[in-house]
Order: sequence, then structure tokens, then C-alpha cells
Amino acid sequence: MGKKVKKEVEPPPKDVFDPLLIESKTAATVVLMLSSPEEEVLAKACDAIYKFASKDDVKKLLRELDVTNALLSHLVPEEDVVIHEFATLCLAQMAVEYTTKVQIFEQGGLEPLIRLLDSPDPDVKKNSVECIYLLVQDFQSRAAVSELNVIPPLLELLKSEYPVIQLLALQTLEVISKDRETRIILGENQGLDCLLKILETNEFNDLHVEALAVLGNCLEDVHAMQLIQQTGGLKKLLSFVGDSTVPDIQKNAAKAIAKAAYDSENRKILNEEEVETCLINLLEIDNDGVKVAASQAISAMCENLSSKRVFGLQGIPQLVELLSSNNEEVKEAAVIALANLTTASPSNSSTVAEAEGIEPLVKTLNAQRDGAVANAAAVLTNMAMQEPLRLSIQSHGAMSALAEPLRSTNSQVQSRAVLLVAALGCDADARAELRNAGGLGPLVELLHSKNKEVRRNACWAVMVCASDELTAVELCRLGALDILEEINLSTGRKNNFSEAALEKLLDNNLSQKYSQMGYLSSSNIITDGFYDYGQIKPGIKLLSLEELSMQELTDRRATIFINAKPQEDVLAVEEKPQNSSYEQTTLSPVSRKSSREKSSLLVSPVEEKQEPPGRRSSFSKSSSREKGSRKGKGKKEEEKMIDVTQVISKVQDEINQENAQWQPPPDFVLLDYINDASKTILPLTTTREQVVALAQFVADKMGGAIEKEKLHDFSWELHISEIEYELKSNVVPIGKVKKGTFYHRALLFKVIADRIGIGCSLVRGEYNRAWNEVKLVDDSPQGVTGLLLPPQEYIVDLMFEPGFLMKQGSAEADQYKRI
Repeated sequence: MGKKVKKEVEPPPKDVFDPLLIESKTAATVVLMLSSPEEEVLAKACDAIYKFASKDDVKKLLRELDVTNALLSHLVPEEDVVIHEFATLCLAQMAVEYTTKVQIFEQGGLEPLIRLLDSPDPDVKKNSVECIYLLVQDFQSRAAVSELNVIPPLLELLKSEYPVIQLLALQTLEVISKDRETRIILGENQGLDCLLKILETNEFNDLHVEALAVLGNCLEDVHAMQLIQQTGGLKKLLSFVGDSTVPDIQKNAAKAIAKAAYDSENRKILNEEEVETCLINLLEIDNDGVKVAASQAISAMCENLSSKRVFGLQGIPQLVELLSSNNEEVKEAAVIALANLTTASPSNSSTVAEAEGIEPLVKTLNAQRDGAVANAAAVLTNMAMQEPLRLSIQSHGAMSALAEPLRSTNSQVQSRAVLLVAALGCDADARAELRNAGGLGPLVELLHSKNKEVRRNACWAVMVCASDELTAVELCRLGALDILEEINLSTGRKNNFSEAALEKLLDNNLSQKYSQMGYLSSSNIITDGFYDYGQIKPGIKLLSLEELSMQELTDRRATIFINAKPQEDVLAVEEKPQNSSYEQTTLSPVSRKSSREKSSLLVSPVEEKQEPPGRRSSFSKSSSREKGSRKGKGKKEEEKMIDVTQVISKVQDEINQENAQWQPPPDFVLLDYINDASKTILPLTTTREQVVALAQFVADKMGGAIEKEKLHDFSWELHISEIEYELKSNVVPIGKVKKGTFYHRALLFKVIADRIGIGCSLVRGEYNRAWNEVKLVDDSPQGVTGLLLPPQEYIVDLMFEPGFLMKQGSAEADQYKRI
């Protein structure tokens, strides 16, 4: 602003003044000079403004002085061409800024600029088209130029002998042809032919890239695509691309194909012209930009089933190879193409595997770009629909690799990652791998997601992963149960998978289900490791049996556990008494607390009422056994003991080597119950007979029938307390319970029924009540044969008249539940 602007002003011929030198230190003065009627003053003022306009701070001042309006006023036809040149030059310089573009548009500057495209002066043409190019970057100007008939003069500029004018015309066409109306006008004015001629002319090779860009926009319209196909232009275009060795041309051609391929009719036309061969060849070009564009075009063309088959046969190996690229953008584009190729295409999924794509895809799960990670998960999910491929994917450590994507903050990565977990999680080894890799924690966290798709997919994955007890228990420990319950209480967040996941989680964690829901159905089979902690309130976490076993003895309700699974108990079998009243075998739990607790396998037939001198852990108790050698047993017995000792030593070594998980001690009394029931009850001919016999069997083992009036005298609480004191633990094996009330008997009934194949449910009531429900088919009415009656539900009496069946809903059944 401090510079002086010096201008010589020559007066009109009639004036008597000599030439006057005008100096100005302000832009405002120069702007005022634009009002002069003298051409030389105008020209020099424009030149000064052009020089000033290159400075940012001056541009702002010139806008405030409304210089654009003054400049536009001199674009009228009667003005001298020199003025046109300098005025358009100034406008082009200032139109770089968005605010000035708006000013020029609002002041009606487009129309005179378009009119000057026909100027006889090349500089005016160049300045005008450059200014228009800058203006149409804004959508308002882009929409207006079509109505102002800009296409014909722009196409005429393509014939200019000046390359810079041709280039600016093509660049302007490329911008405005993004609008469909402009593309239609371009076609009506033979613009497609003009563009193809440029491509066919070798001396215009410096314009080929821009011409392809315009053509690419035009090919988005079906009408333009059909037109260029009918004239043979499409075949020429593909041939031109195939013959070219210029990466930018190849890249732009692939981009043009990709744009066109978003329309189904265009894809059909491109397929007819065998565009697939062109794109596959472009994958081989040693240029990352070309590879990216070709991969993107393949992705778009995959929507055409015919093209999808062709790419599957020929393009997949090249795309798999690109997964190992050092360029992350190339890797991402390739894996997106593979995701589209394998969607709903088992044959293409198999081809990816045959091309040895599984390993690089698993590695891509930890790529730098989110798009690459998400689509790698998508490809693997598509492939995992086939069991052989799923097993192969798992063998490459896919579940371990998913631990990191599950922690991503990108919702697409999260969604695709949990889908892959769901696809692979049907395999037990895969679930174990995810647990060991720490993947369950972030999976559970995704249940909190505010993204509907992520939350739904996470519920699905949890449902699949909850298919085994170990994983289900861990998911519950991590809070999945509480989150799913919260989701299902919300009408906006609940989904089909959230309800199924909650049900599956509980069905594979029956201890949690029974404590929380108070109900086990006939399909909920109680297995070893189950325990009845009692009713828990919503939101309260159920401790594991191991954690409960490590707690000190308290006065709370005993936890009854089930474990009829025989351990490596050679010595136990050797010394177990013939009757079923022997003391329970005690196995020191394999714990991580100390090596002392892993040191021995002790078996001792001790009288049931005998007070143990101590205990080795929460479950195990010290037992008296003979010390020193056994006398009078003979050589045979000594040899047998040596064999037993060797077996025990071997078993213990294996346990120590594997660092086995903690297990509760075996309950051999329960095991005998099950064996006895199998022998005596299972052979009975009808289910009704089996139910009655089992009820009597259970009642006999737990104190027999009780008279209703003397129920309060049945001191089962004292008996349980004595067992707890004996074990120094609140955790009690059910085989130890000899005086059991409703909930002990109902649990034992359910356990044995599940083992011998009698369908029954277990229901918890209030005040220590619990009962079993069974479904039985009643006999046909007398005199009626062949009538198939629906099964009726009965409550089984285990307390007062063991084996008596009370029809569900009857007064006696209701009374039994609430006595």
C-alpha cells in the first residue's frame, strides 16, 4: 500500500495541458481511475490493480472498494480490447478467493465473461476462460453457466491454436460436466465426438488426461454411454487406454470407468465391450495410482454378475498380490475389490483361498487404514461361510488378529470385526483363541455402542461366542449380561440379536441363569461345575465357584455344587467301599495358589459323621490314612500299590505340565446316584414310571418322605450347617446332603433326570421352595383307542408323597409351591 502508482495522463487533443504525471499511494485512487473515459488511464489502472491484487491484504481492500463492479462495467462490447484484456486479467487474479467469486457472480459477471470467450483476442479468451474456471468451482456459478449457453464457446476453444486455452477449456468442462444437465447439453452439441477426436490425435497428448476426465463425467449418463457405444467410441476409448503407456491417462480412464459403472445399465454396456480385460491389465501397471483406480473400477463393476465371474476367474490373483503392497492406499483399494468380489460368491471366495489370500488378509486386519481393515474383515467373513475355508482362516490366527480391530474407534471397522467374530465363533478353538487374545473385553464394550449396526452385530457375536460354558462365564464376568439386560429394557436399543444373546449367554451359564432367573428348562442340561448360589438381585455379579470356594466360612446360605465327573482316580476306585455311604473322595483342587496344593491325590474311606482334623483348601480336608507300609497284604498287593503310585505320579506330572484350570473335587456319591438310577430307573417302560421312581429315589437319598404337619421339625438347616462346618466352606457337594429340603431335592432330581434322559424343568420358588415340572401324556379315555392326546404338565412331589404327580394349575400343585 506504500507504493506510489505513477501514471502519465495525456489530455485530449484540444486540451492545452501538457502530459500530467499522477501519483497515488492509495488503492482507492486507482479504483477511481477506472471511471476515467480515457483508455490509457483505464489500462494503466487495471495494470496497477492486477499487480496489487497479487497481495492478500490488498485483495481484501479492493473487495471493500467494490473494484469487481468497476472492472465488470468495462466488459461491454464497445470497450477497447486492451481494456478487456486488463479487466479480465484483474478479475482472474481476484477470483481465486471465494468471497470475490461470490461478488462477481452476484454482480452478473458470468454473462460478459462468457460473451468474451468469442473475443478475437487470445489473451482476452485466456483470461475470460480462466476466470470462468475459477468461478464454476462454486456450485451457484456451476448451475448458472449452463443456462448462459457456455458449452458451444468452450467447445470452440478446444480448436484454439494455443494449448493453454485448450487446457483451461477442458478443465472448465470437467468441472461443469459434473452436473447432469450440462452433460446432456454437451452431448447435444457433439461434445463427445470432440473429446474422442482429441484422444485420437497424438499431437494433443498433453490434453488427453483432461479430455478423459471430461469423458468420464459424461459416461455416468446411460444416454451418453449408449451414444458413445453406438458410434464405436467406447471401443476406441478402451483400445486407447490399453495402448497408452501414460500412467495419468490409464488412471483417469479407470476412474472414468468407475464413475460410469455406478449405473446398472452402464455396467451392462461396459461388460458387453469386455471392459474387464482392460481393468485386469491395468492391475499389472507399475504405478500405484493406476492400481488404485483399476481396483476401484473393478469394485464398481462387481455389481454386474457377469463381470464378477470374469474377475473371479482372472483378476483375483492380481488383487491378492496387491495386498502385500507397501502402499496402504493400494492395499485398501485391492481389499475393497476383493470384498465386493466375494460377497454372495462362494466360488470367488474359494478362488481367493486358492490364490493364497488368507494369510495376507489376516495380516491386513492390522493395516494402517481403517478401510483396509474393515474390508479385510468383510472378505474373511464372506469366506468363512464355507467350513473348510473357515477352518483355514482360523488356523492363520484370525481371532488373535481381531483383538486390535475390536478396539478401533471407527464404527465400520467395529461392525465388520464383530461380524467376523460371529462367523468364526462357531468353532470352539476360535472362541478359546479370542478369549486368550483378550478379545472378549472389547467385544463386550461394543455392546455399549451408540451405532445401531455395531450394537446389533456385537449382540450377534456375543450370541455365537456364548456357545460354550467357559466363554459364556467369561462374558458374564466382563459384564455382558448386565449390558444385554439393559439393552433389552430399551425399545430403541433392543434388537433380535440382543434377546437371543441374553438367552444364549444364560443357557450356557446355567448357574448364572438359575440364580438370576430362577428357572431352568428341560433343554437346560445341568452339567458338572453347575452350582446353586441362591437368588441374586439384578446387577449383582455372581462369583465363580472357585472364588466362592476360596472364601471363609460365613453364615450365609450354602452353595450346592454338582460334579459327578470322575477324575484320574485310580486309587479311589481301588479303595472305594462297596456301599454308597462312604466318605467323599477328596482331591486337592488344582489351584494357582501354591505348589503345596498340587502335591497329592488323597483317598480315604472315613465315616460320614467323623470330624476331620483339618483341611487342605476350601474343599479338601485332611484325612486319616495309614502311614508306613501295609502289612499282611502280600507281594501282589505291594506290586499293585507300586503300579498305582506310578499312575498317580504320571497324572500329577501331566497336571503340573498343563497348568490345568481349577476344578472342584469329584462327588462320588452323586456319581453313584446317577449310576444306580441308570440301572434301576432307566429300564422302566414309560416316562411316567421313570418320573415316579426317580422322585422316590431322590426323596430316599435326602431324608425320605416328610409329613406336612412335621415339616418344621425336619432340621435340614442344622444338617447343612454341620456339613459347612466340616468342610470349613459354604460350598457343598450335593452328594453330602442327606437331609435335603425342597430346593435340594428338586436340584438332585433335575441333575439325575438330565443324565438319564428324562425331560424336566427346575423352578425356584420363595422361602426355600423349588420344584420340578415334567410333561407326560395321559392315557386315552376309556373305550377310546388311537387317540393322541397332547402332553400335560405336572409338578413332581419330592417331599410329602414322593412320586405323586400334581397337574400344573391344580390346587394341590399350587399348595405344594407355597406351603
